[in-house]
Amino acid sequence: MSEDERQSMEEIYQRHAQAVFRYLCSLTHDADIAEELTQETFYQAILHPERFDGSCKIRTWLCAIAKNQLAVYRRKHPQIQDWETADIPETSAMSAESEILDQLARVDLLKKLHDCPEPFREVMYLRIFGNCSFREIGDVMGKTENWARVTYYRGKEKLGKELKNDERRNEQK
Repeated sequence: MSEDERQSMEEIYQRHAQAVFRYLCSLTHDADIAEELTQETFYQAILHPERFDGSCKIRTWLCAIAKNQLAVYRRKHPQIQDWETADIPETSAMSAESEILDQLARVDLLKKLHDCPEPFREVMYLRIFGNCSFREIGDVMGKTENWARVTYYRGKEKLGKELKNDERRNEQK
């Protein structure tokens, strides 16, 4: 690898590593595994730069590699069966009461997101945590940009209805 190529990969890593890591965290709920898979993702990108054909954004290509690396990891670690029921990592304790209430609402939202069926869940993870555009989501999922947009908004509507239903139930108690 030439000096220019090495610098280019370093720039790509600096620009996109955090997004890839967040995406993997949203799927695994384990920062250590997400970090390991992020590193493997960039290792694969460095090994096979010719596989990037320019038909999508680099971040989309990296997220697709990350998704494939997660599948490989799951095959190698069958004892980790149910990623969707894994505990969401606790965040540090908040000092203000309003921040605690906000955090509880966020955890409720994340639980609802986990209950969403595929493909809604993955599309929403890519959009919310991966900061991916609808075009990038479509590329990662092997679908169109419009499919990603419609799927995201349908999932968002479904989550909104479920949260409103929960609020009504809580008010009735």
